Amino acid sequence: MPTLQEIALKTDGADARIVSGHRMCSGCGIGPLIKTVLAASDKPVIVLNATGCLEVTTSVYPFTAWNTPWMHLTFENAAAVAAGVESAYRSLKRRGKIDSEVNILAVGGDGGTYDIGFQALSGALERKHKFMYLVYDNEGYMNTGNQRSGATPFGASTTTVPAGKVSNGKPQWRKNLVEIVAAHRIPYVGQAAVHNTLDLYKKAQKGFNADGPAVLAVLQPCTTNWSFDPALTMQYSKLAVETNFWPLYEIENGVVHVNTKPSNRKPIEEFLKGQTRFRHLFKPGNEHVIVEMQKMIDDEWARLLKLEESGIQF
Repeated sequence: MPTLQEIALKTDGADARIVSGHRMCSGCGIGPLIKTVLAASDKPVIVLNATGCLEVTTSVYPFTAWNTPWMHLTFENAAAVAAGVESAYRSLKRRGKIDSEVNILAVGGDGGTYDIGFQALSGALERKHKFMYLVYDNEGYMNTGNQRSGATPFGASTTTVPAGKVSNGKPQWRKNLVEIVAAHRIPYVGQAAVHNTLDLYKKAQKGFNADGPAVLAVLQPCTTNWSFDPALTMQYSKLAVETNFWPLYEIENGVVHVNTKPSNRKPIEEFLKGQTRFRHLFKPGNEHVIVEMQKMIDDEWARLLKLEESGIQF
């Protein structure tokens, strides 16, 4: 396992696969996230990028921040195109047209993964195409104005489920994407967070090296639509883990392993406060929403630990 310094050299050195010149928001964590994932591949990488924050900020015509083969796709078909690229690659190798080894990476935000692109992702996983799918999860359609997605958490206020006199924000809990894709019986699924570089790098390595399809879900706090100080992106990522809002775990060949178990779990209020999307929860009369959210988190955490302890395979 490389050190943080060695990873930094791979992400920003002469061989970096994504370079400066992008137009991400101040404090956005997608830059270090995608750099870390790309650095984890010991082979050339072909990137299939769904429409979203990463795509629009790295490919503003006539410029590009990409230093690796890259294709812009629609919201819904990143996994389908990755499957096609993987099939063409296998065919060319089988016929002796090429002999090089490559890794194939499909990338999308939560809107293009949990919702719009899920049908294509599910199909590609079921067919067992060998590629890794990376979702940078900022918990909403942030590129188009903070609409709710299947990844938006319970109680969050968005432009499509705004908090007000008759609503406390989104009334549903978010989808559990990791367990949904694990149910496809794929060899590797990991859940990571942008602040923990070593954990993210290790999981990306496992995904690239998996004997079949792999999925990596990474929390990426959105400084623009979560509305916090841009200097606090990594702090909010860390708080999400320390409160068990976003556990770090992986499912390898159907077996659950929890990577981080906070010894002194912080209350969910520590993660919620300071974010505009949750400020209504701290108004008098809305305390029950935070209580319900804490119970959901505690129940899900207990269930995850039981899955690990039991050794039951997905």
